[in-house]
Amino acid sequence: MRIFKEIPSKKPNTPLLDSIKDPSDLRSFSISELQNLSNELREFLLYSVGQSGGHLGGGLGVIELTIVIHHLFNTPYDNLIWDVGHQAYPHKILTGRKDKIETIRKRGGLAPFPSRNESEYDAFGVGHSSTSISAILGMAIGSMSINPDKKHIAVIGDGAMTAGMAFEALSHAGHLKPNLLIILNDNDMSISENIGGLSNYFSRIWASKIYKGIKKSGASFLKPLPQAYHLARKVETQMKAMVAPGTIFEELGLNYIGPIDGHNIKELKDVISNLKEFDGPQFLHVITKKGAGLDKAEADRIGFHAIGKINAIKDKKTKQKKYQDVFSDWIVDMASCDENLIGITPAMREGSGLVSFSEKFPDRYFDVAIAEQHAVTFAAGLACEKKKPVVAIYSTFLQRAYDQLIHDVAVQNLDVMFALDRSGLVGEDGPTHSGNYDIAYLRCIPNMIICTPSDENETRHLLTTAYHYEGPSSVRYPRGIGPGAVIFDTLVPWDIGTAKLINEGGPKIVVLNFGALIDQAKDVSSSLGLTLIDMRFVKPLDEEILKKYLSKAEWFISIEDGSVMGGAGSAVQEFCSREKINIKSMLFGIPDKFIEHASRDEMLEDAGLSSNKIKSKLKKLLKPNL
Repeated sequence: MRIFKEIPSKKPNTPLLDSIKDPSDLRSFSISELQNLSNELREFLLYSVGQSGGHLGGGLGVIELTIVIHHLFNTPYDNLIWDVGHQAYPHKILTGRKDKIETIRKRGGLAPFPSRNESEYDAFGVGHSSTSISAILGMAIGSMSINPDKKHIAVIGDGAMTAGMAFEALSHAGHLKPNLLIILNDNDMSISENIGGLSNYFSRIWASKIYKGIKKSGASFLKPLPQAYHLARKVETQMKAMVAPGTIFEELGLNYIGPIDGHNIKELKDVISNLKEFDGPQFLHVITKKGAGLDKAEADRIGFHAIGKINAIKDKKTKQKKYQDVFSDWIVDMASCDENLIGITPAMREGSGLVSFSEKFPDRYFDVAIAEQHAVTFAAGLACEKKKPVVAIYSTFLQRAYDQLIHDVAVQNLDVMFALDRSGLVGEDGPTHSGNYDIAYLRCIPNMIICTPSDENETRHLLTTAYHYEGPSSVRYPRGIGPGAVIFDTLVPWDIGTAKLINEGGPKIVVLNFGALIDQAKDVSSSLGLTLIDMRFVKPLDEEILKKYLSKAEWFISIEDGSVMGGAGSAVQEFCSREKINIKSMLFGIPDKFIEHASRDEMLEDAGLSSNKIKSKLKKLLKPNL
């Protein structure tokens, strides 16, 4: 493997890679050509992601594995699924999208993850983790009668394997026993020379055609002798257990092979080419290095998980705090005041702003890995013992624990707080990561309060307010920086369900802002001379202020960075109907469609939530009233 000290700033010379229009072009390559191709692909990936920004570390770690899979399998006829898809950039490059790779995550460019709409080589659309085994099992069963020769391969990371869904699928696969290959890309450990060498030796034996033949003929010979057959299987299992960590997968009914070196092309080819011919579900454990081939990425796997453009890396960091930084400061301060506070995250310590908390309060910090369902019910259990759990979670990931949120927290009215990072439109990661739906799916849950701060200072105060609420609570805030509000370092809660009048304009039209689009709301209301109220809460609504202003108005305008259907504006409509307030309404929010990847500002524009888009629509529809 060629090692790079820096990300190349000039486009590299890649003759082998340039010759590949689709994976069929590399199926005749020799081992040496495949190895040369891996060097070219790694250099090109470094250069292209350096130009565009995007997920880097995962892709660098699977260069060799990606090449071998496409070399050995007849994709796209054979199904290949990449779990999550952070590591799928090399796959995209080898499947006809090389010339477009610099457009990845950009408006109108390549999707950040595999997408069925983008390429026939993307067998399954992904974004959230731990779905690949379930999907590939469905494909294997679905094609069994029509295309029995079709191969099915899923690549899943060690992090994604922590989710319960992955083990549910493994158990089902072991029961059904279709022909499929599951590859565990384990990039969180290295191979020990002694143990690894011995393990690799036996792995090659177990994956060999000779072993397969012996196993098959031995089974047919011994099955009439039940005691002998049982003894042989017991000896085989125990021998594997001595040198391989795969007994749990064997118990689930899969043939475990590994671990093997995921950067050794010859070894990968030898083992996988044999596993292609095995019957039943095969489980191959592959060891890789995240960020392999770039010194800095290997040393800083978290920092190089995703990067910006090369020139952006060198830019001076803004002094303005991101919302996750506001949360980070708040939870440390609150934990210093309350020893019952417990911080919980499903594998998003850095992203959610829990680094400082985990360092200062290690005994009160829990990273439960990619296990959102467990995170929520674990928090419920803590609350039963008079602890105050704060679940720091991305809005899109809380969707995965909706049943637990209702049954285990809300029904029992347990004191659990949810800090919902990345709410609303998130930008380049696209619709799978946007937090569009939390208002809609939370406000229908009894006992739940929903806070929608409009700036950094309000975020801190509403976090405090939600924390002191005795019951399930949520505070939603977006990705990135806010409008730059001065933050007052107090921990004084506000009254639940109180709004704030920003400016009082003409009485006929009232603008109600819910959350992070306060700048748009201020621009619209000031330029058109409208009354603006920052609502702060979706549930409960400030009914007093709504009655005061809406009873005299002809229109209310709601603005929110969330789904229009079932959102905050809908809550106001329901209130007006219940209180018999006769008023027209216009709701601005995320429409009933998926907003494709782009920058956050571009996504807001596409959703009709930019200031200009809002003003233009208001002027057309409300002309007589303006």
